[in-house]
Amino acid sequence: MIPLHRPGSSLLHRAPAGVKLSILAVAALVLSLYPHDPLSIGIALLAVCALYAVGRMGSRVLGAELWRLRWIVLVLATALAVFVSPVAAWISTGRVVVLLLLASLLTLTTPMSALLDVLRRLLHPLRRIGVDVEAVAMTISLTLTMIPVVAGFAERVREAGRARGVRLGPRAVVPMLVLALRHADDVGDALAARGIG
Repeated sequence: MIPLHRPGSSLLHRAPAGVKLSILAVAALVLSLYPHDPLSIGIALLAVCALYAVGRMGSRVLGAELWRLRWIVLVLATALAVFVSPVAAWISTGRVVVLLLLASLLTLTTPMSALLDVLRRLLHPLRRIGVDVEAVAMTISLTLTMIPVVAGFAERVREAGRARGVRLGPRAVVPMLVLALRHADDVGDALAARGIG
């Protein structure tokens, strides 16, 4: 798995993993359920940028995270602008970007082992009804890390095409799919070696 955590001593690095996970969950609920206007989405985006500064990530890290989301933003915003309206495109795309940036910030400032511990504790009561808590916790943590991992694959494919002087376009999906499937096999082998799944 690609290591995402960046060690540091900022306020966000020192905050308990449970608190950060709770804030992400509340933010997801508020962004999903509360009706927003373009101004509130703009404020939310500025607030997330401020959180990156609080976590001492710097504009370079924030820029890299935004760059990784460029295709999601482009496809979603274009589709909504064409089929709904530019305002709906801004609001919906802004919601997605805020949540994905928050999820990335969580993984950047929190070791995966700490996240897994919190998820295990939260899910522990479900053991009584036969839920495999270890597998569910691992699935959630893997889900949190998949966006930057797949974005990394896209970057590798693009750089390989550029090095060969080839513009892949839609054909880039094939090597990306191969890399994603290989990564899934590696993760599956690693989980099996730990007795999970």
